[in-house]
Amino acid sequence: MEQVFSYIIGLGAAVMMPILFTILGVCIGINFGKALKSGLLVGVGFVGLSVVTALLTSSLGEPLKKVTEIYGLELGIFDMGWPAAASVAYNTSVGAFIIPVCLGVNIIMLLTKTTKTVNIDLWNYWHFAFIGAVVYFATENIWWGFFSAIICYIITLIMADLTCKQFQSYYEKMDGISIPQPFCQGFVPFALVINKALDMIPGFDKLNIDAEGMKRKFGIMGEPLFLGVVVGCGIGALACKNSQELVDGIPAILGLGIKMGAVMELIPRITSLFIEGLRPISDATRELIARKFKNSASLNIGMSPALVIGHPTTLVVSLLLIPVALFLSVVLPNNQFLPLASLAGMFYLFPAVLPITKGNVLKTFLIGLVSLIVGLYFVTDLAPFFTQAAQDVFVRTNDPAVQIPQGFQGGALDFASSIFSWLIFHAVYNFKIVGSSILVIVALAMAIYNRRRIIKEAKHIEE
Repeated sequence: MEQVFSYIIGLGAAVMMPILFTILGVCIGINFGKALKSGLLVGVGFVGLSVVTALLTSSLGEPLKKVTEIYGLELGIFDMGWPAAASVAYNTSVGAFIIPVCLGVNIIMLLTKTTKTVNIDLWNYWHFAFIGAVVYFATENIWWGFFSAIICYIITLIMADLTCKQFQSYYEKMDGISIPQPFCQGFVPFALVINKALDMIPGFDKLNIDAEGMKRKFGIMGEPLFLGVVVGCGIGALACKNSQELVDGIPAILGLGIKMGAVMELIPRITSLFIEGLRPISDATRELIARKFKNSASLNIGMSPALVIGHPTTLVVSLLLIPVALFLSVVLPNNQFLPLASLAGMFYLFPAVLPITKGNVLKTFLIGLVSLIVGLYFVTDLAPFFTQAAQDVFVRTNDPAVQIPQGFQGGALDFASSIFSWLIFHAVYNFKIVGSSILVIVALAMAIYNRRRIIKEAKHIEE
C-alpha cells in the first residue's frame, strides 16, 4: 500500500488533479470534453504555481545562504521545506492508508450531517498523514498515528464548514467552495483573537488599509510588483560582503528584484486558471446536489487554498514577512529553526485569515507575525520527532528530499508550525489516554455543534 500510494502521490498535484476532475466531471453529468478541459486547466494552474514558487525558492536560495554565512545566522534545525514533509508523510504506514481512511471519515460525517464539505483536495491529505506519521514514530504505535490523523481531519472539516461563509463572501467566484486544509485553518484561532484585540484599540480602525487602498494611496509603490522588486533588491544587497562586492553585484541584485516582482505578478494570473477550471465542476456539482438531495444544496467542495493565494493582501504581507521571518528566527531566544526552503509556503498562511481581517494589511501582517513567532517555536519543539521520521523514510526509500545534513535536525514550516499539529501531537504523545480523551471530547462537541447548525440552515432553506 505504501508503494501504491507513493506512486499515486508521486505523480504530483499537476497530474492527479486533472485525472480526478475529469472523472468527477463525467460522474456528475458534464460531457467528457468539458470535464477534461476543466481538469487540464486546474492541472496547468498547479504546474504554473509550481514553476513560480520554484522560481521564488531558487532565486532566494543562494542570496539567503550568503546572508546566513555573512551574519552567522546558521541554526541547528535544517529547513527541508514542504516536499520533504509530504514525502515523510506519505512514505509511512499511516500515509499509505490515509486517503481511503479520510475519505471514509468524510462519507460518515456527510451521512451524519456533521459536515457539509466534500474534501476532494487529495494532494493535501499529506497534512493529515504528517501528524499521523510523526505521532506514529514518536509513540512507536501505528494506532496512535491513525487516531491523530483522523482527529485532525475531523476538526479541519468542521473548521472548513465554520469558515466557509466568510470565505465565500470575501473571495470572488468561490461559491460552494471551502478550504479543508489544516495548515490554513490552524491560523484561524490566532486571527479571531488578535483581530478582536486590535478592534478594541481606540483609533485602530482608522488604519484600515487594504491592498487596493495601498495602490490608491502609494501608487506604484503600493503594488505587490513594486514591493517584490524592492524586497528582492534588498535581500540581494544584504548578500554582499562589502561595498566593492555590492557594486560588482548590481546586475545580480537587480535580477533578483525583477524575479521577485515576477513572482508577485504571476501568482494572481496563475490562480485565475484554477478558478476557470473549477467553475464548471463547481456549478454542475451544486446543481446535482440541489436536484438529488433535498435541503443539501449547501454542500461545499473542499479545495486547495492555492485557489486564492494570489490575493494582493496575501502577496504583500507574505513578501513583507520573508525578511521579518529571517530576523526573528535569529533573535528569538531558544529558537533553532531558520526558514529558507519553507518561505514559499508563507502564502498559505493567509487564505482563511483574510476573510476575518477583511483584507486589512496591517491586521493581517500582525496576525502573520504572531503566528510566525509561535510557529518557529512549534517547529523547534517538533524537530526531534520529525527528524526521527525523516531518517527512517530515508533509510527505506533513499529519497534525497528527506536527507538531513549531518549535524542538523530537520524541520519544515509547513504544518509543523500549525497549532493543530502541535496540540494533537503533545496531547497524544505526552498524555496518551487522557490527552486522547480530551481530543475526542473536543472533536465530538464540535461535530454536535456543527450538526445542529447544518440542520438549522437546512430548515431555514426549506422555509
